Amino acid sequence: MFNRNNIPFTSRSNPPPPDPRRGNGYDAVISEGDRNPSRGGGYGAPPPPQRGPAPGARRPVNDGSTWTLRSEKSPNTQYTYGNLVAVSTADFPPSAFGQEFYVLINDLYVLSARPLDSFPPGYIGFAERQRMWARIAVTDSVRVQIYDPFRQERKAYLGSADVEVGFAGKARTDEPYDQNELANAVIEKFKNQILAPGQKVLMDHRGIPLSLSIKTVELVDLMSEKQPQQSAEGVATDPTARGILTPHTAFNFYKDAKSGLNLKASDRRPAANSIIRPDFKFEDMGIGGLDSEFSTIFRRAFASRIFPPGLINKLGIQHVKGILLYGVPGTGKTLIARQIGKMLNAREPKIINGPEVLNKYVGQSEENIRKMFADAEKEYKEKGDESALHIIIFDELDAVCKQRGSGAGGGTGVGDSVVNQLLSKLDGVDQLNNILLIGMTNRKDMIDDALLRPGRLEVHMEIGLPDEKGRAQILKIHTQKMRENNVMEPDVDLVELAQLTKNYSGAEISGLVKAATSFAFNRHVKPDTIAGIKDDVANLKVRRDDFLNALEEVKPAFGVAEEQLGDCIQQGIIHFSDRIKDILNEGNLFVKQVGEEGGTPLFSVLFHGPPASGKTALAARIAMDSGYPFIRLISPEDMVGFTESAKIQHITKIFSDAYKSRTSIVVVDNIERLIDWVPIGARFSNAVLQTLMVFMRKAPANGRRLLILATTTERRLLKDLDMYSSFNSDIEVPTVNTYDELRYILEGLETFTPQEIEGILGGIYSIDDDKKIGVGIKKILLGIETAKQDIDKAGRFVNVINRLIDQDRGPAFS
Repeated sequence: MFNRNNIPFTSRSNPPPPDPRRGNGYDAVISEGDRNPSRGGGYGAPPPPQRGPAPGARRPVNDGSTWTLRSEKSPNTQYTYGNLVAVSTADFPPSAFGQEFYVLINDLYVLSARPLDSFPPGYIGFAERQRMWARIAVTDSVRVQIYDPFRQERKAYLGSADVEVGFAGKARTDEPYDQNELANAVIEKFKNQILAPGQKVLMDHRGIPLSLSIKTVELVDLMSEKQPQQSAEGVATDPTARGILTPHTAFNFYKDAKSGLNLKASDRRPAANSIIRPDFKFEDMGIGGLDSEFSTIFRRAFASRIFPPGLINKLGIQHVKGILLYGVPGTGKTLIARQIGKMLNAREPKIINGPEVLNKYVGQSEENIRKMFADAEKEYKEKGDESALHIIIFDELDAVCKQRGSGAGGGTGVGDSVVNQLLSKLDGVDQLNNILLIGMTNRKDMIDDALLRPGRLEVHMEIGLPDEKGRAQILKIHTQKMRENNVMEPDVDLVELAQLTKNYSGAEISGLVKAATSFAFNRHVKPDTIAGIKDDVANLKVRRDDFLNALEEVKPAFGVAEEQLGDCIQQGIIHFSDRIKDILNEGNLFVKQVGEEGGTPLFSVLFHGPPASGKTALAARIAMDSGYPFIRLISPEDMVGFTESAKIQHITKIFSDAYKSRTSIVVVDNIERLIDWVPIGARFSNAVLQTLMVFMRKAPANGRRLLILATTTERRLLKDLDMYSSFNSDIEVPTVNTYDELRYILEGLETFTPQEIEGILGGIYSIDDDKKIGVGIKKILLGIETAKQDIDKAGRFVNVINRLIDQDRGPAFS
């Protein structure tokens, strides 16, 4: 009998039946009745078939005829281990039906039948596993039809199959079974047979009986027989998804959980199910601005898992077991972990909140850790490297995995025990290769170092603030429904908003969109009411000015300290000298040098000059005009009453935050006051000094850039303390020295009349013969404010300035 491609259904000859009196060595596999027909089910005088032609009569082929035959045991091992059913040559003569043909059993199960001369008419012989699959008891009546696979609606060929394999009897071996060799053996023994999900097959391989259980199949059409993966109609599990086994069928083997079979991973075929969904797209996750981070996570944690396990074994490596996501709050760490299951074919991730692990009862916290890994351990023992991936998401990891010995857990040692338990599960004696632990924290520095080494949480991924492109993606995600439902005005430009939201985290951008909608809601609330809604609410739309108002309301945590810097330049910058303009221009050059892409990663500038000369104001002005997203001021005024350790902690936090921004400026004001310098006895805080010197020389990582603007009145002191060499450049800030400079200031403020100004200039004496005044701009402005309170403003101002000149008589600079 031939198929449509003129391929015979079988190439086997009809073997002679074995002598039933001789043993076959498979006592644990074949029942006594199968082994010896004369005992318990022999072929004495069989009853005639209940229906159909008389035994031995010629029957028509493929005319829809149905036979009712009585079930019987398999006649010999050739049929048992060949996955064949036995029929009588009297019922199915080979001249009409062929040496082998397909039969449909009870309208559902398809098997290959081979006629046997010695088999009694009216019976059909099944092996035990065939009866188990078809749910047929010995002596049951069975409906039998000739089956043509090419008249079915489904595709006829078997593209691939997932097969569970295990030992079928007492004979066993510890030698590993090569999957490629096993697949070739299955194809050789059962080629051209039809296999279906749920089918159980007995196979003799290397003298040891194996049990094969078909779990899933993929069917292909005739044109794609050599490339089944390109035209598969999908994985099927129902028994009607039948396909003919061909030399090109791909097998994915799993070991039976109850069997001790050692299954060697294939080095040519990937694992049965790819862990990455083939139709996956990053946009589906609803996360923007993290494309490069996801690429790195995939390369480090998932790339090795899509290659054949045998190839990975040849390389002698293990999969990455842990990823640590860290960074500032609101950047999407938890969202990444929560959404990562969408890209995987793995099981639903287990989500563990760190604080929930701890328990007041002794040993319960450690038990909670063990439960996290229980399912993965069980499956790994059953399936080894073919086990599916188990993902454990551990949020707020720093809550339970602090440095051991730090007293975490209330001084009871619970925290240390939890860390120890987690370490043993990740990389202990019994190693698991089917887990991926994703930990998240805002405080990487608090986590025990042993957890961060390779083999445990070895991939450290910083989830930082999004760049402009990333912010545009996030805004697009959060405004998608607004645009789809036409409730956002066309004047809203997401690119413009991305430019205006420097250093906004993903959570802050989400808050910005919510704030903008609240302004839109407010337009449709009736005046003088709290909850009254106008009738035109159906016309509600979010406009550009709503977002601009929201920008004033929602400020980034890692933004510009505008209020602090604004206090430093309340009266603005007065250009009383060309030197002031030069200082600002020079500062802007440094801003460009650091701010441009690929610019200098770290640059520090020292502004030095007499007291009240405007050093802090100039540094603040340069910083605010820079356009940098992160600007902070370290000032002695903010640390009044701080202990030495508190000062160090405060300085460290500001610089640590600065390192998280792509470009940042830190203004370090009045260094001598920060280090508690006292000229009497030359006392100062060496700890604070060393902290500042470290950060002056520590460049940010990952392409980020930092500009440091520092001020001091004691340049000579910094030289003596060996701190001056830490600066890349210095700028001298002058005082008001000439009468023309003082005139410019007085005329610009319009506090005095021209006659009063001339009287002031005539009444102020210089500090030396060079006609230099030598008074700082801040003191002059303070003197003007004082003079405003007196009737004789000009005379009062002259007295204030002359008194300052007397105090500062001597060199203008330290």
